[in-house]
Amino acid sequence: MRPPYLLLDIDGVLIPFPDAEGTGPETHTRHDVVPTGRTADNPVTIWLNPAHGPLLMHVIRTGLVTPVWCTSWRQDATTLIGPLLGLPPLPHVELPRPQITTSHPNGYLWKRDHLDAWLGDAPAIWIDDDFTNLDHEWARERTARGHVTALVQPDPHVGLLAEHLVEVLARAALLPVARADAPGVSCEARVA
Repeated sequence: MRPPYLLLDIDGVLIPFPDAEGTGPETHTRHDVVPTGRTADNPVTIWLNPAHGPLLMHVIRTGLVTPVWCTSWRQDATTLIGPLLGLPPLPHVELPRPQITTSHPNGYLWKRDHLDAWLGDAPAIWIDDDFTNLDHEWARERTARGHVTALVQPDPHVGLLAEHLVEVLARAALLPVARADAPGVSCEARVA
């Protein structure tokens, strides 16, 4: 079995939602970035925790997961967000740009239908702050069909914590996979 995809969202995960005063947590550093479709005189202000880069790199280096951006930032995740955290270029899921007014137009996260088709039968650990009960049910059903799917849901006002990545590694280590950094070598890691 291939390593599960580690699907990474950004807003509410790496960029926590600002507090009532419009600032991020003290652990985060302010950055002004210019996403696709914006100009330098109209940047977007974001807050990133510089500790996230080394934490994510540790997870990536284990070879237990295959990291992929799964965010409405699309390619900007690789060109803008990743470099600010010291991450290498990572692939991204090319999500559509739906005309919606809620992130749950059908009662579940709008990304899910597209992602389900993109994943096929691949296992996945998905970190996103915006799951509903229907998303958790989808993950259970997908797992029951033999396509292991785990959802990790940070608080959108706090964002990603080290404990979330410990959970990712614990879940990934339970799967018999060929390590991403050692093609063709099968290993079955267990959590003590």
